[in-house]
Amino acid sequence: MGWFDSLLGRSKPARPDLDALFALPSAAVTLQAATGFAPAGTGSVCFRAAEGGAFARLEQDIEALMGRVEVSRDSYGYTWLQVRNSDVAGLVTDLHAANSSLESAGFGPSLLCSLVTFADPSRRKLAIVYLYKRGTFYPFAPVGEPRRDNALELQVRGVLDHELTIEPELASWFPVWGAPGL
Repeated sequence: MGWFDSLLGRSKPARPDLDALFALPSAAVTLQAATGFAPAGTGSVCFRAAEGGAFARLEQDIEALMGRVEVSRDSYGYTWLQVRNSDVAGLVTDLHAANSSLESAGFGPSLLCSLVTFADPSRRKLAIVYLYKRGTFYPFAPVGEPRRDNALELQVRGVLDHELTIEPELASWFPVWGAPGL
C-alpha cells in the first residue's frame, strides 16, 4: 500500500489464511455445547470457474485427490465442490486441500468462500462460512429463501467470537442461498 492509497483511505485487504480453517473442529465442539448444532458431515468450496483446459484439469485433479466430491453450479455462475465426511477434522482437511490446490495453481482470486454445515435436533441448518478474500468467518442460518434467522446468527457470533476470526462487518455476511448441504 502506497502513500497515495493511505491518503485516499484505501487499505490492503486481509491476507487469507487457509490454516484458519483448522480452528473449525474445536469451534464445532463449542458450538454444539452452546447451541445444540452439530456438524452435519458436509462442507463446500465455492469459486468462480475459469474457462479453459488448465482449469478443467485442475478441477478433475481436485476431485481425484479428495474422492467423494460432488460438483454443482449455481445460478450466479459459481462452482461448488461439496465434500462429505462425518469427521469434522477430515472434512476441514479436504476443504483446505481443495482451496490450497486452487490457490497454488494461480486461481486464488477465483475463490469465494468455504463452508461447513451444522444441524440441530429439529433439523434446522446453519453454516459457518469462511470468506476467502477477507480471511474471516460468519454464521449463515437460512430459514427459507429469502429469509434467514438473524437472531441465531448473532447468537452464534457471540458463541464463536473467541474461537474464530468473525467478520466484523455484518454487511459482508452475504447469504449463500442454495449452497450444497443447506
